[in-house]
Amino acid sequence: MMGYTEAPLAWGHARGMARTVGVSLTDAVVEGWLSRAELAGMVEVCGRCAHLGECTQWLATTVTAPALPGFCPNASAIGALVA
Repeated sequence: MMGYTEAPLAWGHARGMARTVGVSLTDAVVEGWLSRAELAGMVEVCGRCAHLGECTQWLATTVTAPALPGFCPNASAIGALVA
């Protein structure tokens, strides 16, 4: 399992956001669509995000979505991985 023990909340938010639009970040790395460095950058962006409360609420109430919310700083990076 690929995880970020030093940033579990940020990893959870990045992974959760991706899952809502049908993307597995772990699979994206394994399949070569995303490098580990790119994934680490996404997790870092989540860790610095000023919308933690909004993100947590959105993830708590959203199972699937056609797109990520506008406040997500990783929306375009994750959107690029949507099949």
